Amino acid sequence: MYHFFSEARIYLIILGLVILLVAVAQSADIQKNSVVELDSGFIEGVVNQDVIAFKGVPYAAPPTEHFRWRDTQPVQPWIGIRKTVGFGADCMQKPNTSSAAMGIPPAEDCLFLNVWRSNPIHSGDALPVIVWIYGGGFVNGGASNPIFDGAAFAKKGVIFVSFNYRLGRFGFFAHPALTAASEGALGNYGYMDQIYALKWVRRNIAAFGGDPKRITVMGESAGGISILTLMTSQAIQNLFDRAIVLSGGGRTELIGGLPLNTGPSTTAEETGVNFAALHGIQGSGVQALAALRLLPAEQVRGDLNMSSLISETESKIYAGGPILDGKILKAQPEDIFRRGTAAKIPLLIGTTGRDISYLPAKTKDEVFAMFGAKENEAKAVYDPTGQKTLDELIQDVSSDQLMNEPARFAAKSMTKMGKKTWLYRFYYVADSLKSQWKGALHASELPFLFETVDTRFGNDVTVQDRAVASEFNNYMCSFAKTGDPNGSGQSTWTAFDPNFLNIMSFKEDASTLLEADPWKDRLDLMEWLNDLLPATSAGGAF
Repeated sequence: MYHFFSEARIYLIILGLVILLVAVAQSADIQKNSVVELDSGFIEGVVNQDVIAFKGVPYAAPPTEHFRWRDTQPVQPWIGIRKTVGFGADCMQKPNTSSAAMGIPPAEDCLFLNVWRSNPIHSGDALPVIVWIYGGGFVNGGASNPIFDGAAFAKKGVIFVSFNYRLGRFGFFAHPALTAASEGALGNYGYMDQIYALKWVRRNIAAFGGDPKRITVMGESAGGISILTLMTSQAIQNLFDRAIVLSGGGRTELIGGLPLNTGPSTTAEETGVNFAALHGIQGSGVQALAALRLLPAEQVRGDLNMSSLISETESKIYAGGPILDGKILKAQPEDIFRRGTAAKIPLLIGTTGRDISYLPAKTKDEVFAMFGAKENEAKAVYDPTGQKTLDELIQDVSSDQLMNEPARFAAKSMTKMGKKTWLYRFYYVADSLKSQWKGALHASELPFLFETVDTRFGNDVTVQDRAVASEFNNYMCSFAKTGDPNGSGQSTWTAFDPNFLNIMSFKEDASTLLEADPWKDRLDLMEWLNDLLPATSAGGAF
């Protein structure tokens, strides 16, 4: 009897040791998978079942003090393993309830990025990468918004990266004192952050198991505008290999567009001088620059956000967004597309059913007068029965001018350059909002894009909402993997054909339909009108 129990005890001890060794090995494996070596040091992320997330990774030096209004600077390397378990601060801004800035409280020290990756990491992995650029009119937004969680992409075999970039007067600012200081590039500091972050991804993404030759950049609204700018800025076209543009226009910058310091009208420097004077700062020498950099961040921010962006007050003291600096932004995207010198990469581009609109007309006649000699044709196309309200007419005409036709223009231009392009329109409205909304509003597709509808709608989410989200996300993942949205067992999405004018419609009833654009006549007329206009900024559209 004693011998039997002794053997049993020995067996249990051995079994316990085996279990302990397995647990230790698993823990070591998790530790190994969650620690990554960057060119600036080691970081450790958080493993959550089949996804590893690295949050709050500094990709550049804090843009504060003497680095305020300077080109993005290298991050200081660190010793040891840096824990990257929570988001860094969003960039300095005045939050706006209608913007994407609903995450971590903002601060001037904000140049952080985040990476989601499937778990485990296998040696030799070379997964496709998506880099996200958020919208918010270049004055609001941030990567920490819970809607922008990258886990759904990671679970489908795509490494997902998001990052912050400077906003408002921190990101787009000019002043004679900055010009005189000759410290480097001027004006578009937010764009400089984007460029720096994309270079960081090229250098470091292989450490996460990513393929530095399969980087897709994806952005919505101001993020989409940014991508079109990067695609058409010849000096920086080699930072990514594919592009997804959601509601980013396709012809002009849409926001900002002031020249840096020379021009027939207001320049960005003039708005900077007005801002400085508001705070009692005069002159253009080193003392003026030092005083500007000593201003508290809250004073630099001021009341600027999406709600005040187009106000008369802000137009005098803020450049409005990206600046025509002659380097990053030399010309409007439309000009570059027409020359055929944009980046020759696959493009997926589209809009929502009721996308952004801005047209300060007081009567329907004012709206139709825009079309000049084709005023009667405009009435026949946009309001054939005469029953539309002024608001409905403005919505259709303005969103066509700012978003829908420019997206088609970009698709036509890229196709003419020999690169496949896929055009879509997202009409679907979440089940819980169908009784409140007349269509899919600007940015309403984002929870479906990220497959975070549960986060957005909570208990109101439906099976149909989840199905649309899964399908929309699948198309984007396939595009990141192959440069073609097909391949996930879904409805075939044929590349854009200028002769057929085909579009993939994500319908109100949750179906998908590849069809000839039902808005063809509207957009043909708007194309005629937009072609007549100079390729300049629409000014304060969003």
